[in-house]
Amino acid sequence: MARSDRLFQILTTLRDGHLHRAEDLARRHAVSVRTIYRDMDTLVASGVPVQGARGVGYRIGDTTTLPPLTLTPQELEALNLGIAIVSEVADPDLKSAALSLADKVDATQPERSVTETEMWKFATYPFADAVRGFSQMSTLRAAIRARQKLRLTYHSKGDRITTRTIRPLHMEYWGRVWTLTAWCEKQLDFRGFRVDLIQSAEALPEMFVDEPGKRLSDYNANL
Repeated sequence: MARSDRLFQILTTLRDGHLHRAEDLARRHAVSVRTIYRDMDTLVASGVPVQGARGVGYRIGDTTTLPPLTLTPQELEALNLGIAIVSEVADPDLKSAALSLADKVDATQPERSVTETEMWKFATYPFADAVRGFSQMSTLRAAIRARQKLRLTYHSKGDRITTRTIRPLHMEYWGRVWTLTAWCEKQLDFRGFRVDLIQSAEALPEMFVDEPGKRLSDYNANL
């Protein structure tokens, strides 16, 4: 049995509210007691509210366990937008639950390396920034599909507000923050923009076509 399948079956067992000894779980799943201990550590680290201890037994409280889900970028965007909105409400219990859910969602995302020049320190930015970023998504998506130039007003490093014309090429999700890869006609180079730091995005009547050195494939070739 794959470990992920075993963990899910253990979760199902523990949800009955009864105390289950590691020895009994080990016998049921044909593994060692030490393996069950490691499984419990994994579940706790994943945010599952496991109650109990070694030598005593384990159970979990009143929670809802979802089976493994595969989300599209749009579905993940909708989930994070909901988290962002709820985290801004005054109710402290809902706010705490939103932050806890955000941590669990982040823990399921694949780790990515970010170049130092990007300075995208995602975990330090408040949810309000994420909400503002979502307001730009439809304009950015439409411009990428139509290959239409944009005029961006952007909050750059050092609290500077800059305006530039770009060729939008690609958007990517980085754990509750979306980034836009574009060719910047001001810098004459590729640039990455955090969508939540875009103050405004205006679609221009000018379209663009692929040119050597300015294409997404050229950007990817230099990564």
